[in-house]
Amino acid sequence: MLCWDAVMDGPVRVLVVDDQPNIVDMLVTVLGFHGFAVSTAGTAAEALRRAAADRPDLVVLDVMLPDGEGFDVCRDLRAAGHELGIVFLTARDAPRDTVTGLTYGGDDYVTKPFAVDELLARIRAVLRRIRPVGDGPPLPGVLRFADLELDEGAVQVRRAGTLVALSPTEFKLLRYLMANPGRVLSRAQILEAVWDYDFGSASNVVDTYVGYLRRKLDRYGPPLIATRRGFGYALREAGSDASW
Repeated sequence: MLCWDAVMDGPVRVLVVDDQPNIVDMLVTVLGFHGFAVSTAGTAAEALRRAAADRPDLVVLDVMLPDGEGFDVCRDLRAAGHELGIVFLTARDAPRDTVTGLTYGGDDYVTKPFAVDELLARIRAVLRRIRPVGDGPPLPGVLRFADLELDEGAVQVRRAGTLVALSPTEFKLLRYLMANPGRVLSRAQILEAVWDYDFGSASNVVDTYVGYLRRKLDRYGPPLIATRRGFGYALREAGSDASW
């Protein structure tokens, strides 16, 4: 059993949001056994209150709640600036629902019925994106490209000296682009590197998150993320190659 307290900065707090007591009880038991500190909520309103009070590292979020949808909770959490992991847990398994969850700011999407081991693996993958545990080669402390600076240790991004607020997934996407400056990265490569999961037909999630990044970064300078039609995306300075 992996003891997350030993490899991460303090106890890992997980908020379970679901209105089915049997699922809540099972997740509290399983996550608690694996070393997570677990709190629970049964409604959308309660989820927002608990997230504000407990500041969890990750939320396991049901989509269908008595007073609203988990998608809306996710959107509200992101709008409030909560930089936490969000794993949707739902019986809705249509591809459009997966895409909706991810484009609202979710980090992963698990359908019911689910295998506990799979859910734990997904949770750990999201946590690695948010708070790396050192299971791979160390990355540079600071990545720079043009007037863009990404500080790994502080988990901060600055453009032209101005702090840019990013979600955990946006941060990892930008880090991947900055680690490969000028290289055209396909959607499949980005999905594997950033999401640690093959979403198949949901690859337009990449387009959505690139759009998020562009809107945030372009507020402070010329565009830095270029599209190579039919191939993918690359981090490059505007005007550096007229053939694009």
